[in-house]
Amino acid sequence: MPTAVVHPVSRVAIEAAADAARRGLIDPVLIGPRGKIEAAAAEAGLSAAEWALIDTEHSHEAAGRAAMLAGTGKVAAIMKGSLHSDELLAAILKPEAGLRTERRLSHAYVMSIGSYPKPFVITDAAVNIAPDLAAKADIVQNAADLWRVLFGAGGLLPKVAVLAAVEMVNPRMQATLDAAALCKMAERGQITGCVIDGPLAFDNAVSKEAAREKGIVSPVAGDADILVVPDIEAGNMLAKQLSFLGGAEAAGIVLGARVPIMLTSRADSERARLLSCAIAVLMAEARRTGTPR
Repeated sequence: MPTAVVHPVSRVAIEAAADAARRGLIDPVLIGPRGKIEAAAAEAGLSAAEWALIDTEHSHEAAGRAAMLAGTGKVAAIMKGSLHSDELLAAILKPEAGLRTERRLSHAYVMSIGSYPKPFVITDAAVNIAPDLAAKADIVQNAADLWRVLFGAGGLLPKVAVLAAVEMVNPRMQATLDAAALCKMAERGQITGCVIDGPLAFDNAVSKEAAREKGIVSPVAGDADILVVPDIEAGNMLAKQLSFLGGAEAAGIVLGARVPIMLTSRADSERARLLSCAIAVLMAEARRTGTPR
């Protein structure tokens, strides 16, 4: 998959692109200051001459060039290198890039941890700061589409838990009101391709025993595939706690644009970046064939 690798001026960023290329996942197009990219490649024991390289003056220009290449179909995905996420997303969201769809952009962490019996998705932990109800509907739909591409063989539908601090609707807690409204939207066909319930506290979402103790009868409780968090702070802390203290593996991707965007943290491992590439390849193919919808 031709992939714009934006500002890969660190050893980790260029090693991740090289590893994905060696495994046949991507054909990197390196975009950024030539001198810094070549220095990072040399530090990693690589040669930047192996791949196409577009020289730019700085990271802002690199993000803009990547967005334009994706918008014109010259690359099929975008991979974040060593620059701030908001810098990259700002370029992607510009109307002239042509990457916007009817959906809001949202981020999904696909995670796997030994204490839970199956992979799961946390969303949104990196893009939408304090999403309102309309934004959360897009976040849920984006994540459900992603899950069906990765795990939905045979027509399986993901179980979506809309998280809050409590499992009862409380007019003073906006997260519980949004959760209830999202469930009603799914009933009316405004959100499709998933089974959704909420509000659910985190323990009720992932533990059948906890749900049983609280008397919660739900097809989602204790068996969630997708965890929808109330805001970016809750999601970011949850995902990073699972990764850094729980040893979970994670892959990050931004959904809702015309191409998949690999938006890993600069602190993420090379393996996390590689896993993100693998997911992006699957999503790009699904979009090409119309599978997600």
